[in-house]
Amino acid sequence: MPLRICFVTSETTPYAKSGGLADVCGALLKYLHADGHDVRLFMPAYASISRERFDLRPVEALQNLTLQLGDWQYRFSVLTAGAPGARDVVYLVDCPACYDRPSLYTTDADEHRRFLLLTHAAFLCCQRLGFAPQIMHFNDWHSALGTLLKRTVYAGDSLFQAARTVLTVHNIGYQGVVDAARLPDLLPAGEAQRLDQNALAAGYINLLGTGLSYADLITTVSPTYAREIQSSAEYGMGLEGVLRARRADLIGILNGVDYDDWDPRHDHFLPLHFDAEGLDVKADLKRRLMQRAGLRGAARTPLIGIVSRLAPQKGFDLLFDAMPRLMAAREFNLVALGNGEQRYESFFERLHQLFPARVYFHRGYDDELAHWIEAASDMFLMPSRYEPCGLNQMYSLRYGTVPVVRRTGGLADSVAHFDPATGEGTGVVFNDFDAQAVHWAIGYALDLYQDVPSWHRLVRNGMAQDFSWSLQVPRYVAAYERLIDS
Repeated sequence: MPLRICFVTSETTPYAKSGGLADVCGALLKYLHADGHDVRLFMPAYASISRERFDLRPVEALQNLTLQLGDWQYRFSVLTAGAPGARDVVYLVDCPACYDRPSLYTTDADEHRRFLLLTHAAFLCCQRLGFAPQIMHFNDWHSALGTLLKRTVYAGDSLFQAARTVLTVHNIGYQGVVDAARLPDLLPAGEAQRLDQNALAAGYINLLGTGLSYADLITTVSPTYAREIQSSAEYGMGLEGVLRARRADLIGILNGVDYDDWDPRHDHFLPLHFDAEGLDVKADLKRRLMQRAGLRGAARTPLIGIVSRLAPQKGFDLLFDAMPRLMAAREFNLVALGNGEQRYESFFERLHQLFPARVYFHRGYDDELAHWIEAASDMFLMPSRYEPCGLNQMYSLRYGTVPVVRRTGGLADSVAHFDPATGEGTGVVFNDFDAQAVHWAIGYALDLYQDVPSWHRLVRNGMAQDFSWSLQVPRYVAAYERLIDS
């Protein structure tokens, strides 16, 4: 039976993206809608979203709305895309005072209000449209307070009486911590008792933690990450206590891959296409990428790829000592794409200076180059400190690019260490978060590459994996249905 779902997120493809959150939300919307569910997605109408490209049009019933948050009054309207299949499915909250900024996220003093507006707007728009959701699905700290607003501000509205709330944690490292002085922006007077009193006494409010306390169901993006974030402060980052208290209502569902976008058999960014029987084409793409990047080396010189945000979570600290030593001792090339903290950007720039014909670094993000790196590389490196799910390792498997990953979160759930003796496994997996372990893993992958029969078996094992959303979305639907029936 089709479900009525209100889905609230700070970003989604193809409209606005800073990372995997957008890919996941875009794919969930696409597949839920294709399966016949009545899903309405709400997100900000950021200034960076092209009104012309997406044929954004005003929703007649959702114009000139107002919202009071503490001492601040906001006026907003709602746009929807004119494209077939998008109209009345994606709603973009248009409030220039909040979303006309140079970037999706800021460090501005009103950051909490920017996303409180989005969360309230989802409720207000449902009211205006007469849409009674069975499920209200919030994502990360940006809309986490929606689980409490449903029980307070909107508790008296019969439209939401039967609704159940779901909160998905895509990355617990981002929690939306605000000064306790912002309380009047968040909740009506008299509702402060619903918040964590210890946090209030310490002078702050944790929006994600609050959302976790009041969600009917908590999901996160891989089974291993669901266990990790309850296990210790290292993974739970201060919220492990509330997660353990809610463990009966917490599940992990591995993210899927949208193979319409990520498949070497029809990738529109590539001039040539291939499958497991056409790896000579992959070799030709590798030659072209090396030429484009100014890298030297023979056809059998291994190429390691990296596409990533350059943040502490991603584990690149481990490469500071290990990678220069490996490059001095072994013959391989490296192509990296990403941006983030200056120390990581400086590291890759310095590595290029040390090995100018063997290392290529592109600062920033380039969708076309990301697809080329996935398709042309022999190995893909993800030495993460923690990884809620990760998508690039799953992309890599489909492209015949062997993932070299640390056993954590979704990496542990999607990559199995290869054993040449049995021919089983899909990548190279290391356990410890230290330079010695990543040095071993890269060396092991380089050694495997020289064993041509084993390498071809490993590559084909990976290309045979299926992480499609068509397998994952039914798990969400089943969780929704159990929640509604409970």
